[in-house]
Amino acid sequence: MSQMPQLSACPSCEEPLESGDRFCGACGYDLSAVPARPQDNPTITMNGSVPAQGTPAGAYAEPPPAPPAGAAWPAPGPDGAGGPDAVHLPTDLPGTDSGGSALPPETPPPPGAPPAAAGGVRFDRPQQPDGPAASPEIYQTQPDEYLLQAPDPRVSAEPAAQAAGAGGKVCVACRAGRVDDDGYCENCGHAQPRERDHMEQESGPVAAVSDRGLRHHRNEDAFAIGTTALPDGSPASVAVVCDGVSSATRPDDASAAASKAAGETLLAALPRGTHPQQAMHDAILAASRAVNSLAGEPATVREQAPHQNAPACTIVGAVVTSGLLIVGWVGDSRAYWVPVDRSAPPARLTEDDSWAAQMVAAGLMNEAEAYADERAHAITGWLGADAYELEPHTAAFKPDRPGVVVVCTDGLWNYAEAAEEMARVVPLDAAAHPLHSARVLVGHALDGGGHDNVTVALVPFPAVPQGAGSA
Repeated sequence: MSQMPQLSACPSCEEPLESGDRFCGACGYDLSAVPARPQDNPTITMNGSVPAQGTPAGAYAEPPPAPPAGAAWPAPGPDGAGGPDAVHLPTDLPGTDSGGSALPPETPPPPGAPPAAAGGVRFDRPQQPDGPAASPEIYQTQPDEYLLQAPDPRVSAEPAAQAAGAGGKVCVACRAGRVDDDGYCENCGHAQPRERDHMEQESGPVAAVSDRGLRHHRNEDAFAIGTTALPDGSPASVAVVCDGVSSATRPDDASAAASKAAGETLLAALPRGTHPQQAMHDAILAASRAVNSLAGEPATVREQAPHQNAPACTIVGAVVTSGLLIVGWVGDSRAYWVPVDRSAPPARLTEDDSWAAQMVAAGLMNEAEAYADERAHAITGWLGADAYELEPHTAAFKPDRPGVVVVCTDGLWNYAEAAEEMARVVPLDAAAHPLHSARVLVGHALDGGGHDNVTVALVPFPAVPQGAGSA
């Protein structure tokens, strides 16, 4: 049985050790893992000499004798600058090894043999055992202590295919492990990016993009878009955008529930012949009920956090038909009108339910003063169980020219508040390429600082028949 090397101090924490210790009493370091000092010879040249074969460790051979007599080197010339040309070639002198012995005749390596190691490089890994468990590829590239954590792609392809085939998600880090219900890879342990951190969707001529932004730890915005047909067969486009109230509980769930309920209500009511403005009013009420249902938590949850507000969010939506534009909202998310012909003026289609808007409406401040105040974004209307009496706002417009409706949260309009500013950042081809243009607008907010979640939906006017979209 091999003896463990005797150490006076722990190699890990330098704690003094006693004779016979197997583990460090301070840090628990396994002292049996400390290898004994190898009794080998240096394999690189030290001070011009190399140990001769068989020389004990620490001992060095005598310096090599002078080369054997041969053709003499030319003597210096009279001027001391050098002699005449050499009368022999360098190969005329026989080669010797470091001990002065003649070199053996050179023999070519056998076919398939690995190339010889370069001088000064040490290859002293122990021989690996033979057998099917031994992997030459791994052994030749790295020591046992540093095996790769990610599996070999040739081996991991099958588990990845199984995970994808079973409906599970494959890890974005190692591309091999299955992602568990908690969002972590079962193979490498990496946390997976959340789906809502960045979302994009295109439905016919309507498109929307949502991004977490650069400051928030999650995306509390949500959207719903879609297209349908009215009873007369004419097309209709729908877009709903919701912004979760960060000071409330589960704002991300509130925005997701509200956008889903409003979108489904609109797409179901319009084909039945419901007037678009009435359909928008009903959709906001449906969204409110969906958010209110989230407040029905167990009593024990409320006891543990009695000061938390009920889930809440804002909402803004647009319905576009062949000749009519309807918007509806509660809160401070907005809708803008941007005509294709930029010589015509753009317009903001909504009025915020906010402290700043109330100050302006009451004539107490102008708009610049109100929105410069730190209370400007305090909302006075929202969807949620603890909201005041719900008053859905709806408005109908009949634009006289083509354009695009920008439906967005304050994460975007904070960086383009006035209608003229929004029109400047909306690409000129937004009506023809809504998805690309939505990406551009989100990028504008991120370039400006990305202090909030950013969500925008673009709806061309008039409504485009189904099947048309970004080219």
